[in-house]
Amino acid sequence: MSPAHFAVNFFVALFALIDPVGSAPLFAAATADATAAGRRLTAVYIAIFSFVFMVFFFVTGVSLLRFFGISLAAFRIAGGVLLFLVGLDMARGDLASKLARADTEVADLSARAYARLGFERLVVPFAMPLLIGPGAISTAVIYAGEAGRLGWIGEVAGVGALLGISVSILASFWFAGLITRMLGHTGTIIVVRVLGLILCALAVQFIIVGVAESTIGLLRPSAAMPYPK
Repeated sequence: MSPAHFAVNFFVALFALIDPVGSAPLFAAATADATAAGRRLTAVYIAIFSFVFMVFFFVTGVSLLRFFGISLAAFRIAGGVLLFLVGLDMARGDLASKLARADTEVADLSARAYARLGFERLVVPFAMPLLIGPGAISTAVIYAGEAGRLGWIGEVAGVGALLGISVSILASFWFAGLITRMLGHTGTIIVVRVLGLILCALAVQFIIVGVAESTIGLLRPSAAMPYPK
């Protein structure tokens, strides 16, 4: 796998999992009491937090597995199970009502003051675990193992993919109101559920690869690597 292909794979997997476009309406509902400037600055804080948090697990992930004596194959299977559960929830449910809370007492704060308060309020459960949850962390650790095979250029490609995810979060949240109006209620549900289906498929593939790596001859090679390069 080339570094470019690895970066695209990593980006697509995280994009489907984090779903910044599908999360934009949730962010808009959670910051319904904010001014436009306050909402944008809150989005900046969340994007920076997401990038730093994901880079930490991407860089240290394999070392953590080694410390706890966990094989990458085992983590692939466990991560696939978590990804599947998250994807199934995305495909079947609507989480908007859980975050639609407007705090009228902060409506008159400055943009910076609101952003600080909004970030403190949204970092849990919005930034973590809704955006950066166990599934995203598992994905970062799994792809960290793939990056190690490519050397330093794989590490750079992985960090670049994480930066791209953070930029997509920032862009989606900056234009949350516009995205919501363009998609509409029905369109938003469709985007979330289609990405949930893709995430379920990625999760199953993680499990297949994990089983193939931990066994001999149990699965056909074409199942673990359906599109060899």
